[in-house]
Amino acid sequence: MKSTANIMVLLVEDNMDIAGTISDYLTIEGIECDHAFDGETGFQRALTGEYDVILLDIMLPFRDGISICNALRNEGIDTPVLMLTARDTLADKLEGFGAGADDYLVKPFALEELLMRTRVLSRRRSGEIRRFSLGDLIVDFENRHVARSGQAISLSPTSWTILEVLAQNSPHVVTRSRLSMALWQGDPPDTNALKTHLYKLRMRIDKPFNQNLIHTIAGQGVALRE
Repeated sequence: MKSTANIMVLLVEDNMDIAGTISDYLTIEGIECDHAFDGETGFQRALTGEYDVILLDIMLPFRDGISICNALRNEGIDTPVLMLTARDTLADKLEGFGAGADDYLVKPFALEELLMRTRVLSRRRSGEIRRFSLGDLIVDFENRHVARSGQAISLSPTSWTILEVLAQNSPHVVTRSRLSMALWQGDPPDTNALKTHLYKLRMRIDKPFNQNLIHTIAGQGVALRE
């Protein structure tokens, strides 16, 4: 679990008073806070992927929060996004989540609640990304398209599910039981089923290329990493 002292937050907020209050409070609580006053600057900083959480206003100069969040997910940026806005209707919230936000906090809000939500989000990466890349491998979740070194790779539904789970957790190790649960709800058709499908996936993703990206970690599971 990440300690509060190691959390790095990007705050994208054009209201100077609100931004100052949030930044000061988070700093007091031991969270490092970088700040952008407009949407375009915030988007460019978010693209670096160096932040643990992005606190994103919706109504911003030059570029609104909805389009920023949507673009970040299309670029494969999986930093958790907490939207901060005065727009409180269900339609507004659905629009935010539809753009790839992980959480939504309506102004005015208690700083203690903002702190709590920020801490929770900092412990994980977002599951809202639509595109993943690792070296020369590209996985387009939205269109279910895979390519490596510019070559399109066709996968069976089972191989796609395995790759999807590995990519969403990369570079961390995924246990075999977790893969089995994703494929067969923990009840595989036979004891060698997962081993067989992992072999088939390796034949498609690794075999034709110089570098292996799918790695078996003895006693732990499987990881997608360079």
